[in-house]
Amino acid sequence: MALAYEESYSIDDYRYWEGDWELIYGGAYAMAPSPSFEHQSVSGKIHRQLDEALDDCKACYTVYECDVEFMEDTVVRPDVMVICYEPQERLTRAPEIIFEVISKSTAKRDEVLKFDLYAHEGVKFYILAYPESKKAKCYKLVDGKYQKIADFSDEKYLFELEKCSIDFDFDFIWRKK
Repeated sequence: MALAYEESYSIDDYRYWEGDWELIYGGAYAMAPSPSFEHQSVSGKIHRQLDEALDDCKACYTVYECDVEFMEDTVVRPDVMVICYEPQERLTRAPEIIFEVISKSTAKRDEVLKFDLYAHEGVKFYILAYPESKKAKCYKLVDGKYQKIADFSDEKYLFELEKCSIDFDFDFIWRKK
């Protein structure tokens, strides 16, 4: 006879773990090994463009691979995000924008689990960037649910935030061959 057993963890547990992990609704998820060159390149270009766009904004920051503690049993590490508040020791409030660069090993987590989590937590824009196809799926939170804005490859989009706006060029983030 098999017994049903499921472990659940908290942020207090998470803080003692070695290695790279995410904690989502009490479940432990190992982070993939160091991202591929292409993943790093796309993430870096996203960060660079967002950071430069926010040079004149005194309220918002671009953050790269930093833990966000959403609740007592949930800590995630998005690839790139924009926050529009003065961070304290830890990030504990929803970012305005989150970009996840999709890898085969984490695609389902980013497309399903984090999709629902980020909507629940109030992340205004969620962008899934697919380096292999040079496409980004962009969603905006409307009435607590994500609505797809569009798929972008070489287009520009104006992210309008409460305290600033960011004119983002999707063509810039893809590696040219």
